[in-house]
Amino acid sequence: MHQQRYLSLSAYFFLGLCLLSLLGLSIQSLLNPQATMDLVDVQLTNTDAISSIRGIYGGVGLVLALTTGYLLFRDVQKGLLFMALFWGSYVLARVMTIVIDGPLGEFGSFWIAIEGSFSVLSLALYLMYTRRSSGNRTSR
Repeated sequence: MHQQRYLSLSAYFFLGLCLLSLLGLSIQSLLNPQATMDLVDVQLTNTDAISSIRGIYGGVGLVLALTTGYLLFRDVQKGLLFMALFWGSYVLARVMTIVIDGPLGEFGSFWIAIEGSFSVLSLALYLMYTRRSSGNRTSR
């Protein structure tokens, strides 16, 4: 019983953390796209570049945050799978960069560790939820 409660609290906390991180970056990017790109030392020199960062990190990021929030309150298990895929996609992109373009810098190296950890944690929580759900079905 305590394990199920701990699993639920862990999943809710983790999805909440993901939601806040996505929402924070999204709001920052909507309000000040250059601040987002300052993280990787890239200057936005025209309105098309500004609009693209505002749209991708701001607009699309907002949709991802809203989706995460919806899943947090409606279907935690699917939310965990969504986050495993989301963070795993970042890891895949960074690994592709290493293979195609060479080693990551300090920023990329830091974030591949974070994104990899989040992906593994999401997947582990998802698998525990799946095991718990299938166990509940067989005990009925």
